[in-house]
Amino acid sequence: MLHPPHSSLQVAAVPPQRVPVRDRDQDAPWHTEAVCRRDEAGLFFAPSKEPTASRLSREEAAKRVCARCPVMVECREHALLQPEPYGVWGGLTAAERRVVLARRRRRDLEMKKAARTNGTIAAAG
Repeated sequence: MLHPPHSSLQVAAVPPQRVPVRDRDQDAPWHTEAVCRRDEAGLFFAPSKEPTASRLSREEAAKRVCARCPVMVECREHALLQPEPYGVWGGLTAAERRVVLARRRRRDLEMKKAARTNGTIAAAG
């Protein structure tokens, strides 16, 4: 009895690859691809008078959702540019976004100061 060639071999499944955001339909807004659109909004925004332990737990759960989102970077930049004062956006809480914004402002000031210093040195040289 003849067996078909490779009958005992199993084919390994290849996981689907994520399409980079830049290759998606450019007319669709970034948030149409957001994973959080399928989740409860309460996970991303605090109820009033939420106990600290509950808030931390909820924020970590929201960040896990963000971590698997294909538009996390776009979401984060949106929240930083707006700036969004509440909730978890792009894997960052409001407090974490304030830190990022403060670091960006400090970096921008240092770069401007360095540019002025280099301009003064070049003019003097």
